[in-house]
This record gives sequence, C-alpha cells and structure tokens, in this order.
Amino acid sequence: MGEHGVRIKRAYDKPSPDDGVRILIDRLWPRGVSKEQLRMDHWFKEVAPSSELRKWFDHAPDKFSEFKRRYKEELKTDKVKKEQLEELKQLVIKHQKHITLIYGAKDEKHNQAVVLKEMLDPLN
Repeated sequence: MGEHGVRIKRAYDKPSPDDGVRILIDRLWPRGVSKEQLRMDHWFKEVAPSSELRKWFDHAPDKFSEFKRRYKEELKTDKVKKEQLEELKQLVIKHQKHITLIYGAKDEKHNQAVVLKEMLDPLN
C-alpha cells in the first residue's frame, strides 16, 4: 500500500496512530466499547446495511456474495446511504493518509466494511 489507503478494523481492536482517520460504519454503537476506547473521527451510521438486510445476512459466510450484491444495491438506491457513501468517498480522496473503517462484526472477512473497502480502494 502506498502513502495512504483504506483499511478495515474491528471496533474491539486497539486504535493505532497508523489508522489515520477512523470512521465507524455500523448503525449501532459497538457493545461494551467506550468513546475513549474507540477513538473515532466520524460515525457514518447511515452507510450501514438496512436492518432487514443485516438480519437476513446474519453474518453467514455462505450468504456473503448475495449480501454484497444487495448491500451495493442499497448504496445505489437509498438516497441517504448514497449521500453518506459520497461523503465517505470525498474523505478518502481528500485525506492524504489512511482511512480506517471501523466495524463491530466478529467475522473479519464477511461484513459491510469489506464491501465498502472494495468500493473505496479504486479512489486511492
């Protein structure tokens, strides 16, 4: 990775100076984590998947490709999600340092942060 880029990190992992701009992308605050522990710069709760999609997916790896498709569709068609995704894109373009997307899911490979990172990486 070059001078800057998009990273993803669990809310339960210790913050690092290398994280750069830390953005929480979950609709709900991570259980058991204080604001001091999280040390986030922004909270983009509207960019999170809808409650219906989140409940349907239930972090089942075998549903991930369909989750990804449906989530990207939500990001394109839901006005508020679309606006917040655009804000996120502008932050990635503007900041000449790392952007770290913070999420609470246990599964590090099958969650919305993975999908958002894929969408934001080409901007670097």
